[in-house]
Amino acid sequence: MARFGTAALTALVLVVAPVPAAAHPRDATAQVWLTSPDGAYKMTDAGTVALGPAAETATPTIVVDPNRRFQTMTGFGASITDSSAAVLYRLDPGQRSQVMAELFGRDRLNFLRQPIGASDFTDEPAYTYDDVPAGQTDYALRHFSVAHDKTQILPLLRQAARLNPELKVLGTPWSPPAWMKTNGSLIGGRLIDNPAIYRAFAGYLLKFVQAYKAEGVRVDYLTIQNEPQNRNPSGYPGMDLPSWQEAKVIEQLGPMLRANHLNTKILGYDHNWNEHPNDAANTPPDETADIDHYPQELLASPAARWVDGTAYHCYAGDPSAMTALHNEFPAKDIYFTECSGSQSGDPANTFSDTLKWHARNLIIGNTRNWAKSVVNWNLALDPANGPHTGGCGTCTGVVTVGDQGQVTYNAEFYTLGHMARFVRPGAVRVASTSFGTTGWNGQVMDVAFVNPNGETVLVAHNENDNPQAVAVRLGDRQFSYTLPGGALATFIWRGHSDDRPIAPTGWTATASPASATDVPANAVDDDASTRFSTGAAQQPGQYLQVDFGRTLRPERIVFDTGASTGDYPRGYTIQASRDGQTWWAAPTAGTGQFSTGNLNGRQTRYVRISVTGESGSWWSVADVRAYAR
Repeated sequence: MARFGTAALTALVLVVAPVPAAAHPRDATAQVWLTSPDGAYKMTDAGTVALGPAAETATPTIVVDPNRRFQTMTGFGASITDSSAAVLYRLDPGQRSQVMAELFGRDRLNFLRQPIGASDFTDEPAYTYDDVPAGQTDYALRHFSVAHDKTQILPLLRQAARLNPELKVLGTPWSPPAWMKTNGSLIGGRLIDNPAIYRAFAGYLLKFVQAYKAEGVRVDYLTIQNEPQNRNPSGYPGMDLPSWQEAKVIEQLGPMLRANHLNTKILGYDHNWNEHPNDAANTPPDETADIDHYPQELLASPAARWVDGTAYHCYAGDPSAMTALHNEFPAKDIYFTECSGSQSGDPANTFSDTLKWHARNLIIGNTRNWAKSVVNWNLALDPANGPHTGGCGTCTGVVTVGDQGQVTYNAEFYTLGHMARFVRPGAVRVASTSFGTTGWNGQVMDVAFVNPNGETVLVAHNENDNPQAVAVRLGDRQFSYTLPGGALATFIWRGHSDDRPIAPTGWTATASPASATDVPANAVDDDASTRFSTGAAQQPGQYLQVDFGRTLRPERIVFDTGASTGDYPRGYTIQASRDGQTWWAAPTAGTGQFSTGNLNGRQTRYVRISVTGESGSWWSVADVRAYAR
């Protein structure tokens, strides 16, 4: 691992170096980029670490399995809100261009979620693109115009696309025009339950896509309503839109987009991982099915044929809700579309707090739970976290722009950059064991990707305030690295693995003895942050038995202790069976974190590992993996 003296480090963090072309020999080294919560490292090029042969080590080892694949990534970014545009336009043109180049050139942000009309972050009265005097309507949308956006927002969007041609844009309304709503106001209320209104609102969204296209900005995605379960927005545009009404709008919008030969995709929901308790408490009695189930209700409706996926926010619940939805509707994509950084009670801690929380929950937690995108909220705000109308007074931007032109690159710039600079659009998330949790358990948490050019990217976060060493293994190669306390790191290398991991779908486990909390099922839940444990000292005869649920022909099976590397079996045997009656002994290898049995491709449904030695240590298994021939 590269080390730096104080003077050298100071020089390094003044300017973030551009991402270099891969210069390391294939399979020889991994490049390291590092950000630490004290700001000593800010996307610092920390040099390379050597890749050597895979070997037993006392250091917890992350296993990357590139041949087990999950979602294809779309992008990472934020939102050019009215407020973001206003503060960026306080800069002179040259400085503004420099900031945009940092964001979309060097940090390579490539996803923008754009408000359709006003949000809570605006420096002017709320508006939509089809406002008419109170009491009037405009079903034909003759007054529709995006002229408001031509001064600042559209020029910035075009500039972002020039800097990064991979840019994707998602459009989201905070409110339809007031004449479409039950209360005649942009704040609160509902969409009028009338087919003509549903058609008009769908037409409004269509016209937005067409108008932006005419201005040189392609809108790749639409959602129907920002935070549709936020029934009482605090002084800013918003609307209660239950799933049944959203479905009615989508059933109008989908055919309109197709008839106009537009490839804009529709995403549903666009709200929290789980419904906020305050929102749930205000749910009408006849709509309680939407509580913590809105996306499922929408995807079970006839409108689902027009819905490409579901969009999520971070303000209630946790990222596991996205995996639960994926398991129910695996053909529908998942996007994460909003989370704001927040000023800490002690502003001096904001960088550190944001780096750690966003690393766990957004950068790693979201992507490990099927999100194809990670999008922060405001791209830029002023030092007072504004301007804004109602809503959040402590939200922070990716950058802060001061009154005298000072520009501060916040923790969000670096957390997004750890992904956006290195995980290319079209990259595929691949399997990797991860020991940390979104809720914090002090371990190392990670996520891995394979880029279209074959590079492997691992993003890892040390949840502990103390340095932690970790090893990373891919196939028959591995490297080791010590992560500073709280640090976020990106590792990039070229490698290859012929391993063919088998997804643990339908696997079950039994054991004797078993801890009341660290149950056998934890060993086969595809989550190395949970574990099976005996909860007692090791004695001969203790066992863990895995049932694949069907007959397989595995080449080998691995019992992995995870981060509890001291809890390995002090002597063990591995047996396998096709029917649970006749067992045969498998050759074994490994005396530490990995206990491996060679199953030789024989027909196998059951595998049992049994302890043959004694130790005062518990015996634990965090992850069981099987590999095909």
